[in-house]
Amino acid sequence: MILKGKKGIIFGALNDMSIAWKVAELCVAEGAEIVLTNAPVAFRMKGDSNIKTLAEKLNCPAIPADATRIEDLEKLIDESMAHFGGKIDFVLHSIGMSINIRKDKPYTDLNHDFMLKSFDISSISFHKLMQSLWKKEAVNDWGSILALTYIGAQRIFPHYSEMAEAKSMLESFARSFGYHFGERNNIRVNTISQSPTMTTAGTGIEGFQEFLDYAENMSPIGNAPAQACAEYCISLFSDYTRYVTMQNLYHDGGFSNMGMNPAILNK
Repeated sequence: MILKGKKGIIFGALNDMSIAWKVAELCVAEGAEIVLTNAPVAFRMKGDSNIKTLAEKLNCPAIPADATRIEDLEKLIDESMAHFGGKIDFVLHSIGMSINIRKDKPYTDLNHDFMLKSFDISSISFHKLMQSLWKKEAVNDWGSILALTYIGAQRIFPHYSEMAEAKSMLESFARSFGYHFGERNNIRVNTISQSPTMTTAGTGIEGFQEFLDYAENMSPIGNAPAQACAEYCISLFSDYTRYVTMQNLYHDGGFSNMGMNPAILNK
């Protein structure tokens, strides 16, 4: 129960393949109260695995919010604080989408209007969220703000396309805003660079299964699964990591430090 008494907002639980879904379940299991949120389109999804069914399961509110719209974010924060009866202790930003990737546009022929929209959704939304939290002084002292990223921000994975730049920007926002939040309220801001994970977003990338297998073989202890990522998120929401801030934390089975693994050569 390392989150007992804490309150948080979880962005990005789309279905039971989502890392944010696993994080939400574990937050509640560890004693936290949460509010779920996602884009309005997510609330119109059919089937047994959607944000509304998760909210029912966890007995928590699910509030639609377009993370690219300041008005939606402010409304979400206000409604969450009203529900909690006070400030927030932790926030997870688990949002990412490339229109160019969805439309199979090669990196050398990207639509730049699509690119700007992808940046707005995948990274600028993180700044908009933190700015809204900052202005409303919505996060308790020693709180934790966290976003999910990927090593494609530092290394070239050709099919990752413009998401490489989006994630680089996301990580920079965490460092820059982390300074301001730390100075004012001892609030920490970090990013987790997760292994390739079989999520709805991940499977939309060309050659994803092949790369998943490659990363599994390259990493000394294999790819980190979604549930393990949720456990890492929980540790960063807890009081045990109060002095970890402005960091990009690799959760990838060692992949980020590997040059070559003989297991790859042997295959």
